[in-house]
Amino acid sequence: MTLLAPIDPPAGPPEMGGYVDCDAEDDIARHLLRPHFVADRETLLLAGFDAFDRLVRVERTGGDDASRCIIPPRCWRGLIGSGVVAVIMAHNHPSGDPRPSAADTRTTQETAHFLRTMDIELVDHLIFVADGHFSFRNAEML
Repeated sequence: MTLLAPIDPPAGPPEMGGYVDCDAEDDIARHLLRPHFVADRETLLLAGFDAFDRLVRVERTGGDDASRCIIPPRCWRGLIGSGVVAVIMAHNHPSGDPRPSAADTRTTQETAHFLRTMDIELVDHLIFVADGHFSFRNAEML
């Protein structure tokens, strides 16, 4: 005799480590970063902070037709020459899926390595959607 498991889908979505609901966002995510994103176009922000945790620079770049963001050299020059010691990288997923793509994960790791060579910490990479965001730091992927 073989016991078969029910084929009904599980109730509710699975828990996703690193996801922060919109209502639980901190002030930086809710008031500084979220207002820069529009629902229909991917945008990337680099927010730079000094040694006293003061925001000193925000660099912004838009996505291309392939719905991807490429960080131009001008963004890095703007951050590096501003006394920045910590960076929060953030972008949105117009698709509404907060999960990081393979390209998001690779870019995060490469960016963290690049910034470390200049003694700058990548504090987090956030992926915004309408109802919350994904945090690489909270998911222990950074």
